[in-house]
Amino acid sequence: MIKTLGYAAYKAKEALAPFTFERRDPRDHDVVIDIQYCGICHSDVHQARDEWGGSLFPMVPGHEIAGVVTQVGPAVTKYKVGDRVGVGCFVDSCRTCEYCLQGLEQYCTQGMTGTYNAMERDGKTLSQGGYSTTIVVDENYVLRIPDALPLDAAAPLLCAGITLYSPLSHWKAGPGKKVAIIGMGGLGHMGVKLAHAMGAEVTVLSQSLRKEADSRRLGADHFYATSDETTFTKLAGTFDLVINTVSAPIDWNAYLGLLKVDGALVVLGVPEEQVPVGAFSLIMGRRSLAGSLIGGIKETQEMLDFCGKHAITSDIETIAIQGVNEAYDRVVASDVRYRFVIDMASLKSDEAAF
Repeated sequence: MIKTLGYAAYKAKEALAPFTFERRDPRDHDVVIDIQYCGICHSDVHQARDEWGGSLFPMVPGHEIAGVVTQVGPAVTKYKVGDRVGVGCFVDSCRTCEYCLQGLEQYCTQGMTGTYNAMERDGKTLSQGGYSTTIVVDENYVLRIPDALPLDAAAPLLCAGITLYSPLSHWKAGPGKKVAIIGMGGLGHMGVKLAHAMGAEVTVLSQSLRKEADSRRLGADHFYATSDETTFTKLAGTFDLVINTVSAPIDWNAYLGLLKVDGALVVLGVPEEQVPVGAFSLIMGRRSLAGSLIGGIKETQEMLDFCGKHAITSDIETIAIQGVNEAYDRVVASDVRYRFVIDMASLKSDEAAF
C-alpha cells in the first residue's frame, strides 16, 4: 500500500483538516501519479458540506487533478514514468454497458465511479480525490496533458473545461452559430474561451456589467446584464445555443425566449429548488431544454488536445492547501477569478501537520 497525505472533511460542514490514508499498490493496468496541482470545484464544497445529501466521510475532495506518472503496472501501454497526466471526475465505470462502449462513461448505466465520495467497483473501498499527494488510477481513465499547457492552469480543464466543451461540441457551436453563456464564473469563463476558439459568436449574460471587460478579454463578442429587463426584449430569438452555468434558480422560461427556432438551452448548474418551465416556452419555437454532464474519456482527451492547440487554460488563483477552507468560503461568495488551484508542494512540505 502507498501512504498518502491529504486534506479531508471528516464530517459534514466541518473544516477540512490533514488526513493520512493508503492508496492501493498498482495493479497490472494502474498508473501511479504524483499529484502536483488540483483545482477546487464548487461541487467539492457541496459534497464536503453534504449539501446534496449522501456524502461519505472521511472525504478527500478533488477531481481536477494534474501531475506526473511515477510508476506503472506491468501491463500498462498508454503511459510511462514522467508523463504529464490528469484525472477528472471519475476513475472507473462498468466498461460493458452501451454507453461505456460508446465512450460515454459519464452516463454508465451502472454508475461511474467518482474520483471521490464514491465506492470503488469492489463495493468496499471509498474513493478519495486529489487534495492529496498521490493517486492510483487505471490507465484507461487517465488523460494526457499536452506539453503546451502548464499543469497548474490545465488542472481545471479536467472538470470545468470538459463540462463546457461537451455541450458546445454536441450542439455544434462553431462559425455561423450564436452562443450565449449565462454566468461568468469557473464554468462560464471556460465556455467563453472554448466557444470563441470554436469560431462561434459569443455573448455573455451576467447579472451585472462588472465582468464585461474580463469577458471581452477572454473572447466574448457581446455582454449584457440580465438585471436589465430590456435585455430579454433586445435579444429575443437571437441564439442557437444558450448554456446555463449558474446554480441559482433563474427563470428558464425567459432564457428559452432568447432562442431561435430549434435552439437549445442547456443546463449545467444544479439549482437547489425546482424551476418551472412552461410548455409554450418550448413549443412556440420548437426549442429544446436539455442538460449535460462532463464528458467521457475520449471526449475529455479531445478537449485537452483542442486546448493544447489553441493555448486555452483556466484563469486561476494558486493557493497552498492550508488555505483550502478560506478558499471554500470565497468560492461560495464568488470571490475568485476564476478557479482556485491547490499547489500540492504545500502539502508535501507540511508533513509535520500529520
